[in-house]
Amino acid sequence: MAAGYTSQQKLADAITSRAPQLGLRGVTVGVRQVRRWESPNPPWPQPDIGRILGHLLGQGLEELGFTPPWGPGEERPDPLRRSRVVGSGAAVGMGAAPIRVTATRQPATVGRDFSDVTRSHRRLYWSVAPTTLLPAVVGHAHLGCALLPDTTDTTRRVLAAALAESLLLAGRIEFFDLQQPEQAAETLLRALQAAGEADDALLGSAILAHTAFIPGWAGQRDEANERMVAARAYARRGTPSADFLAWLDAVEAECETRCGNPRAALHLIAHGEDIISAKPGLPSPPWFDWFDGTRLAAFKGNTQLKAGHLPQARETLLSVLDDLPVESDKQRTVVLGDLAAVEAAARRPAEACTYAIRALEQLHATWYATGMERVREVRRALVPWQHEPCVRELDDRLYGWGTTVSVLRR
Repeated sequence: MAAGYTSQQKLADAITSRAPQLGLRGVTVGVRQVRRWESPNPPWPQPDIGRILGHLLGQGLEELGFTPPWGPGEERPDPLRRSRVVGSGAAVGMGAAPIRVTATRQPATVGRDFSDVTRSHRRLYWSVAPTTLLPAVVGHAHLGCALLPDTTDTTRRVLAAALAESLLLAGRIEFFDLQQPEQAAETLLRALQAAGEADDALLGSAILAHTAFIPGWAGQRDEANERMVAARAYARRGTPSADFLAWLDAVEAECETRCGNPRAALHLIAHGEDIISAKPGLPSPPWFDWFDGTRLAAFKGNTQLKAGHLPQARETLLSVLDDLPVESDKQRTVVLGDLAAVEAAARRPAEACTYAIRALEQLHATWYATGMERVREVRRALVPWQHEPCVRELDDRLYGWGTTVSVLRR
């Protein structure tokens, strides 16, 4: 249940579908088998199935409640030396003998090699379409899950940290770029498990804070606050930079804003600004590349908008637009959408449409579901002027073939 499998059937299906991704063929599990595992005296799973269970649930078999078949005085079989059958279905069907491969411990370089690809995905996020990048990131994470049991000590921690970062990136794409909160919740849970394997408290804090967005955007304030309390507790165990602590304030402010508490959000943002201005000097980890003072100002402008402070919001957001780095195309669509919302609230439809069209032009080059949602919110606010030429021009841009599909999927 904690891993997101809400029924015996879902766990059975997950085991069957994960097996090919781990190079295991012919593995199938039914509800009856899962029911036996949940009995008072569950049978010890077969080696391949036990391996898949460990990947899916993030714990060893004994931690999951299974009693090993060997006694206290007997030597425990080494799961890293297990034999498994691999080979093409065609070869087996022709009667050829299967090829047996013995799995061994991975070399010490595997953590660094895996991390190199993770870093590349991190950079590609800013320019590659999310639907193109996500399968590569997920596939890379599957590889990390397969490699992790065959590593130890420092190599295991390095690999687990890179795996957690990959899963965090996948969760970010699912939530912000594709607006798939249920999938993001499951992915972020696995990211947190990997961060635990790495014993990386700061990475765990970042993952927990991302999980707060999910209930926060749904207006579930208590659950969002509980997750932020956990994120701050994890941050205290590490050495967070000023930017990281300010980002935690910004995340909580975003949740408060969406839950109808812009006043509390503005206090949080002011606290974040004070932290950044203090400049304690601690560096941020390399994976923390989605936030700085300019992004904090973007949070502030949105909160000022929701609080009805329109002149202040306009000034803040225009400053952000000028200061955003060239590569921040996704954030630029959000800021343009917020500026359009400011003008719509100020009853200036022509100016609102100008910013909204600029956001759509940017979305055409770099898709970002969060940015598109901002534009749709603006269009709903422009209903009183929907017969004006400027609004009709916006509709012509908004309801092209691609964007119309995205609106209907919402």
